Amino acid sequence: MPDTVRPRPSALYRWTVLIFISLAMGGNYYIYDSINPLERIFIDRLGFSATQFGWLNASYSVAAVLTLLIGGIVIDKVGTKKAVTAFAVLCLLGAILTAYRGNPVTMIAGRTVLGLGAESLIVAVSTALAKWFKGKELSFAFGINLTIARLASVAADNSPTWANSVFYPQGPAGAPSWRGPLLLAVGAGVLGVAMALIYWGLEVRAESRYELGKAGDVDKLDFRQMFRFNASYWYVVVLCFTFYSAIFPFRTFAIDFFTNKILAGNGGVSASEVLRVLAHEKAGFFNSLLPFSAMIATPLFGLLVDRVGKRALFMMFGSILLMPVYIMMAYGNISLWVPVSLMGIAFSLIPAVMWPSVAYIVDQSRLGTAYSLMTLIQQIGFFIMNLLIGKANDYSHASLENVGGYTLGMWIFSVLGFVGLTFALLLRFRETGPHGHGLETITTASAKG
Repeated sequence: MPDTVRPRPSALYRWTVLIFISLAMGGNYYIYDSINPLERIFIDRLGFSATQFGWLNASYSVAAVLTLLIGGIVIDKVGTKKAVTAFAVLCLLGAILTAYRGNPVTMIAGRTVLGLGAESLIVAVSTALAKWFKGKELSFAFGINLTIARLASVAADNSPTWANSVFYPQGPAGAPSWRGPLLLAVGAGVLGVAMALIYWGLEVRAESRYELGKAGDVDKLDFRQMFRFNASYWYVVVLCFTFYSAIFPFRTFAIDFFTNKILAGNGGVSASEVLRVLAHEKAGFFNSLLPFSAMIATPLFGLLVDRVGKRALFMMFGSILLMPVYIMMAYGNISLWVPVSLMGIAFSLIPAVMWPSVAYIVDQSRLGTAYSLMTLIQQIGFFIMNLLIGKANDYSHASLENVGGYTLGMWIFSVLGFVGLTFALLLRFRETGPHGHGLETITTASAKG
């Protein structure tokens, strides 16, 4: 007798899977951003330098580069349910090691373990989603997945507000805790592992009852193809490097900068302990506006660009928005709402245009290598800039007593913005000429590799 054709999982079953697997990924987002509000606490309580604090995320990026080279092979070998769970466990171990002992070496080791798990977990989740969703439904599922994960980043940035008693267990006048917030990150890691295990159970149950789709292809880096990409692709790669290097390393140090910027206008070193706590909370809120704005606006910008084209023009516009932001924060006395809003628009607009544009420029057969290479170079940018800005802040003695010490780092970010604008212009000129790939049109020309 012929095999009975199994039904597809119901919509309720598939969207339930999406929620659990997205919460698993949200755990690693929270752990990564959990250190953002802790820079000044680490400096004052644990004797960290700004450079050592930068190493916490730089070490993550080193591990992420290694992951990009081997993570896809592991996922293909063990399958998505085992991979999601194993990488979630690695994220939890990284969080535990980071919270274990308050010294730079142990914490950097913990963040390295996190980097090994987190980036691979993101790839495994993306691969798994293709089993459950198809066509336009898949794009929407990816959007929901990223929204849930970014909510975890928003929560981490705002943790000085909603978990105030964890940061300040003895009240505003007492010494802040460095370990309490990191234990919250451990809790997020435990939740992530629990969600991954539930996903495992849901997939095992579905395999015996339903017809599941094929797991999505994992992007793999093929070094043989690296030298076959055209100029437009490399312009996008440089823009990716400069743009993300000006955003994520900034977020690493932003809460300390925002806190001291706010306090400098409200009494400076003579500000009360209560005011310092309130400034810390407000700084976390401003930092959270970047992932929050991207969560809402990136899909909307994506829809807009699909309707009007002009992708290179939009990337150029986003780069222009980013350029003055850091100088405004360094020298201006205007409200932080203005530069942070401009940065939020750029952070929402450029990714909505940049990543899909690669599919217009690169042949389908080389798309996996193209995306893997972009992500690898992006992580190299994170590594360099986290260390460079940390060293700049140490060199300039950036602190509440010397808020002007942050200016050197802001100029470094501004130079990145200028370089990004230069390559966005080069991309625009090429794409409006005879070697264009249809980036400026509503429908794409065939990719020419």
